[in-house]
Amino acid sequence: MAVWLGVDVGGTFTDLVAVDDNGQLVFAKVPSVPADPSVGVLGAIRGAGFATGSGSAGPGHPGHGAFEPATVERFAHGTTVATNALLERRGARTALVTTRGFADIIEIGRQNRPALYDLTRDRPPALVPRELRYTVVERTGPAGVIIALDEDSPREVAAALATVDDLQAVAVCLLFSFVHPEHERQVADVLRSSLPGVTVVASHEVLAQFREYERFATTVADAYLTPTLSAYLRALARRCVAAGLPVPLVMQSSGGVVDLGTAAAHAAACVLSGPAGGVVGAAYVAGLSGVADLLTFDMGGTSTDVAPVLGGRVQITAESMLAGIPITLPTVDVHSVSAGGGSVAWVDSGGALRVGPRSAGADPGPACYGRGGTEPTVTDADLVLGALADGASLGGEVSLSRASAHKALAALGMELRTSASGTSASGTSGGDLAAVAAAAGVVAVADAEMVRALRVVSVERGLDPRDLTLVAFGGAGGMHACALAEELGMHRVLVPLAAGVLSALGLALGDVRRDYLRAVRGLLTDVDLAAAFAELARTAAGDVPAADVSVFMVEMQVDCRYAGQSHELTIVTASASASGRGLPGAGDGVSVSRVRAAFEAEHMRRYGHVAPGRDVEVVAVRMVMTVPGRRPRLAAPAADPAAVRGRRSVYLDGSWQDVAVVPRAGLGPGDGVAGPAIVEFAEATCLVRAGWTAEVDPVGSLLLTRV
Repeated sequence: MAVWLGVDVGGTFTDLVAVDDNGQLVFAKVPSVPADPSVGVLGAIRGAGFATGSGSAGPGHPGHGAFEPATVERFAHGTTVATNALLERRGARTALVTTRGFADIIEIGRQNRPALYDLTRDRPPALVPRELRYTVVERTGPAGVIIALDEDSPREVAAALATVDDLQAVAVCLLFSFVHPEHERQVADVLRSSLPGVTVVASHEVLAQFREYERFATTVADAYLTPTLSAYLRALARRCVAAGLPVPLVMQSSGGVVDLGTAAAHAAACVLSGPAGGVVGAAYVAGLSGVADLLTFDMGGTSTDVAPVLGGRVQITAESMLAGIPITLPTVDVHSVSAGGGSVAWVDSGGALRVGPRSAGADPGPACYGRGGTEPTVTDADLVLGALADGASLGGEVSLSRASAHKALAALGMELRTSASGTSASGTSGGDLAAVAAAAGVVAVADAEMVRALRVVSVERGLDPRDLTLVAFGGAGGMHACALAEELGMHRVLVPLAAGVLSALGLALGDVRRDYLRAVRGLLTDVDLAAAFAELARTAAGDVPAADVSVFMVEMQVDCRYAGQSHELTIVTASASASGRGLPGAGDGVSVSRVRAAFEAEHMRRYGHVAPGRDVEVVAVRMVMTVPGRRPRLAAPAADPAAVRGRRSVYLDGSWQDVAVVPRAGLGPGDGVAGPAIVEFAEATCLVRAGWTAEVDPVGSLLLTRV
């Protein structure tokens, strides 16, 4: 039996899914270890090694031995190490080397502002301070060299950098190096030979594309994050090898996995590693249920991530922004908000209730975890309102305490009441009412934030959410899904069997993916697309999978726009399967009429209009090479006759209601539940609101329909 393993490290929990040859799934969920995430990874693996069926496992909860490390054929990992290092500004001490006169590009940026009328809003600081920006004498333009590289300049910069304390990385970003990289390559070679042990990243190696600010910023972020991610991944690899496991593949932001060495060399491609796995897993499971057009809704412990999937295809963008830094690399079109289960609720200076962006994380966690946390969170609110059960176990190591959650929310409620009235509030009964009112307010604020996020990836992308299915996962996704769907006018919600660990499932099944890019500038009727794709094919030839890979996929894309526009759309022009013998030709993917028709169809969908008489301009060509991952056919397990149903009070729509509590294990294919009800999964909870029905489909997903 060959096992494919996926492990996703989140801010609160580390999730694992193992898939065998027959499509059987084994789940595990353990608390994350922020100080050393690899400890949580190995903890989840040890737990799953003793898991049975689809139950939640963890160290100290042995079963009958689901698999042994020797059976693991592939191990894929999603990590937030690079993400957190960028968000918290804990990356490497980094220097920038650029063309003389352009040291401040990364600070000047663009003239657009995220909050146009907020005069108090400051831009996030640049990742490289002014004193660590160095220049060399050279100048290259679009047609070639204007000023030859002064050969002494790189050596002088290297000598200066050698005196910088604790320098860990250098980003080399010269003008127009995306078409003429010779000067940049020379500078990088000098620095690498002069600064052993320092990571040196050249922009043409990271992003060979025009727009100097985005190219500089992405390269600087890559240099800033690579030492941190590389050290973590190599330490994890050593631990895995010692445990008898294969060296892990790493999920990139693009939704594909790569070998550990590639990921460790360029960390900027992994800043959305974890969320990407969730979108891949959601698209796969939804496809098994016959759902091709959907919005993913991943509500975890620290954040909520949402994304569109159209025609079964995960949407990719090259214009993402994280912590105020543009990362112009292929990225799953995910939008994140700080409204996870661990997001802290608080009262601002104006007396308004706020949720996030700060999270209680895994340590100490929400107040209900009983680990020393005292601040109220969304999880505490769900527990006080009855959506979660008092004493419920999470990850085998955390038992929820309603009393602790009630205490934290009562304090928040009193603070809100005091802010509103200007006088102190007290009293036991008043505290009870305050806790419930505060909990309802916390959920309402969090839901509003998540609805806004879903609108960003639907309405603002030209999509009508009423035509889509909401796929809810993450530990808390199912509890909030119906309320969000109602707000958006959606009528269907899908909660997968592996909802609590779906990101890990996406990692286990993810395609191996490599992306290639070449800048091309000219009118569509003038550009030789066949020659551009042929050059990309020559670049990719060294990465063609070995002969033992029977089939891999090659997709050709063109970035184009109407002449005069400032932003382009990426259009898929052709795709083909290939074998280890080589890459296919561009075929009719270079046809001017085909490219124009595809561009105008996408332009109409995104913007609602086309301009048939205007020229179309090409700015880049792309090639995506993938080796498809495993695609097992999942089957719904039979209902467990020993599963016991119950009832409990849940606060819904302003009043307490007595609702049915149904173990997910007690539902087989075709079994249904009418709302209001709660369906309890091993790693997640689903709240079926009044006016909704839920039914288990043939692959085990719970399909909720608004009646």
